[in-house]
Amino acid sequence: MTQPHSQAVQTETPRHPIIALIARFRLYLTSAAMLVVCVMMAVAIYRLTNEVRYDEVVDALKDTSWRAIALAMLFTALSFASLIYYDLNALEYIGRKLPTLPVAVTAFSAYAIGNTAGFGALSGGAIRFRAYSRLGLSPEDVARVIAFVTFAFGLGLLAVSAIAALVTAPRLADITGLDPFYLRTGAVVVLVVLAGLLFAGRNGRTIHVMRIRLRLPDTLTSSRQFLITALDLAVSASALYVLLPETHIGWPSFFAVYATAVGLGVLSHVPAGLGVFEAVILGALGGTVSLDQLLGSIVLYRMVYHVLPLTIAIISIVVSEARALARHPLAGDIGNVAVRISPPLLSAFALMLGAMLIFSSVTPTPDGDLDIVSSFLPLSVVESAHFLSSLLGLALVISSRGLAQRLDGAWWVALVSASLAFAFAFMRALALGEATFLGIFVIALLLNAGRFRRPASLFGQVLSLPWVMAMLVILAGATTILLFVYRDVDYSRQLWWQFEFFGEAPRGLRALLGVSILSFAIAAFSLLRPAFHHPEPLTPEDLEKAVAILEGQDNADANLVRMGDKRVMFSDSGRSFLMFGIQGRSWISLADPVGDPDERAEMIWRFVERARGAGGRAVLYQVSPDLLSFCADAGLRAFKLGEMALVDLENFDLKGGKLAGLRQALNKGRRDGMEFSVLEPADVASVMPELKAVSDGWLAHHETREKGFSLGAFEEDYVSSLPVAVLRKEGRIVAFATVFVTAKRSEGSVDIMRFAPDAPRGAMDFLFVSLLEHLKNAGYTSFNLGMAPLSGMSKREMAPVWDRIGGTLYEHGERFYNFKGLRAFKSKFHPQWQSRYMAVAGGTGVVLALMDVTLLISGGVRGVVGK
Repeated sequence: MTQPHSQAVQTETPRHPIIALIARFRLYLTSAAMLVVCVMMAVAIYRLTNEVRYDEVVDALKDTSWRAIALAMLFTALSFASLIYYDLNALEYIGRKLPTLPVAVTAFSAYAIGNTAGFGALSGGAIRFRAYSRLGLSPEDVARVIAFVTFAFGLGLLAVSAIAALVTAPRLADITGLDPFYLRTGAVVVLVVLAGLLFAGRNGRTIHVMRIRLRLPDTLTSSRQFLITALDLAVSASALYVLLPETHIGWPSFFAVYATAVGLGVLSHVPAGLGVFEAVILGALGGTVSLDQLLGSIVLYRMVYHVLPLTIAIISIVVSEARALARHPLAGDIGNVAVRISPPLLSAFALMLGAMLIFSSVTPTPDGDLDIVSSFLPLSVVESAHFLSSLLGLALVISSRGLAQRLDGAWWVALVSASLAFAFAFMRALALGEATFLGIFVIALLLNAGRFRRPASLFGQVLSLPWVMAMLVILAGATTILLFVYRDVDYSRQLWWQFEFFGEAPRGLRALLGVSILSFAIAAFSLLRPAFHHPEPLTPEDLEKAVAILEGQDNADANLVRMGDKRVMFSDSGRSFLMFGIQGRSWISLADPVGDPDERAEMIWRFVERARGAGGRAVLYQVSPDLLSFCADAGLRAFKLGEMALVDLENFDLKGGKLAGLRQALNKGRRDGMEFSVLEPADVASVMPELKAVSDGWLAHHETREKGFSLGAFEEDYVSSLPVAVLRKEGRIVAFATVFVTAKRSEGSVDIMRFAPDAPRGAMDFLFVSLLEHLKNAGYTSFNLGMAPLSGMSKREMAPVWDRIGGTLYEHGERFYNFKGLRAFKSKFHPQWQSRYMAVAGGTGVVLALMDVTLLISGGVRGVVGK
């Protein structure tokens, strides 16, 4: 029952050193590139708007008709309605059927967050994983849905942009300065390639590209998806087009520019394409439309297309929490999804509100509002409220990370910050819009308070690089806005000390400085804080407490805690525990938490937090499918390890032809004079020398050494703490197995299985069959035969790469390990197969995590090399 997963690492093809270096520092390179792109776009926008003044943009906003805004809202609604069909089409493509209403809520929320937070495949993908896993989809199916919608949008955007460029090439040439011939040539090349893919994938055919096998969607699916993408881009472009002032640019030409801006914004990975989208639109249309009016239209478009849907998503969550509506059948479907997606929705909303507060702190307050405020509040109160609002905005940005992780501390920080900002919105200016959004957020937090019960330290975590980059992007945006708004103000050191009701530039400078200092302080604290110490090894008192817990539940494999080689983390109530080991940077928990099922989610979360707090990588090894949704909540990515064989003892019967082979093995063993018995722990000490002799002979014969962590080792204290099934031949023990049972007498299993080199052939079959009959007669209902590594991996064309590697090893890795033989042995008992997974914090660390698991089980490098 060894777990030889190290072979998965050995089969990887060596990569070029440069490629390996890029892969190693991909996160850092991506974050740096995102920041560089953001700064470049900020500089470009600042230069493009050199002749534009802030007051002119405000006037342009005021001149926009309500009819245009209403049309923009209508087109936004049509765009999100079409986006929902991405998910419906993806589910049909993978052959899964889910209720339409929960899918619509999930898709709408995923796109509302993805459009605002950026990294749509990740931020929107997390929403889908949480919701669809609750609706019954496997991790593999959710991954296929995410892949489908991501690639479908990308290919659809290419196709639509190419068609638009082909039709409007002369007009685009006037805007961009490129030759129409080159524009049309590029468009034709793109269309030919896409048509080739469409032809190659007719009827769902499979193609091979650089050793990668892809099953393309059939013609009907591709055509339908193209129409959905075309509709989405058309109506979303119209949402901005109706907000533009009167212009001689036709809709087709504008559509081509819009599609290009969206594509570049997506590729930049900057949240919501901020800066990139604006720079493309300004650069392409700046010569044909008044820049101040164009900027005002873009600002309104951002509010309608990005802020409004996210706000609606939050309001829908608020409504679903209301008791009166929750009793309605329609609200039941929404509520089931809301349970999973409300934390990330509130997180995205907090991020948006935080950025809004920071940006508003560097923009002027309308003079009319200042006149009213100055009549009943002193200058010191106004200045303090303005400065503190910017800091509260940063607090909301920081807390948004914790809200996504459902931390109770993040909930309190967000609630207090939003409540104070709500009050300050009336003190520094009569900002009714800000106050409305903040009020909705506070109500949503209060109604969803039960979702944030994880008692983790908000400031005890390592601030990840993407979040540092997000803060820097917001600071870059605030700096750009400040320089744009006050470009006519001559800078001098005296500005820092000017305190006047109508002194807006000094107030904005101080607010930006405060946010910058606090941002760098938080980042420095996160990076330079002392690391937590590793937890202490298991004490005898902890072992006794853990054994008492496992005796009260039906997970027989939890007896592995008796080995004493693992650390144990108990729940606050003391009713549950989780056993784990530490190897390198990996904190590796074994199997599901043991004890109260209601505490599993919190146990997983606390373990992940402790690993992160110590700078480690959380790894959940051999977890069941029941835990996958909890793993997703904790930000873990699951990879299938194999399948566990579970025998139904209530229906286990040697009579009939189904188990004829096992019946023959049992009869043959009896004819050969083999005798089976189960020794209770109190009786094991008397035969310990014989058991050790059998164990030593088995180890020597197989030229191996003791394992650990997920397997028991022959240690006298450990063996004598368990029942032992023994097999005697002529009075001498020739084989034995330690038996895992609990006081509930529900599930049984085995751990150490050893037989003497001269044991009769078929001895282990005889031992297993006899043990199963013994446990059945004792009232046990199931027997765990252990895991068959790498079996049951998906063979679909759209299967994850990990499944393909595992499937290849299973089919062709017999020289390394008897994968098929182990499954064939367990299959004799006609078990039910249940998948087991490894969940890793940050999917890119799966190979390193797997290496650490192998080292932990084998007892180090020597154990791996020397078996």
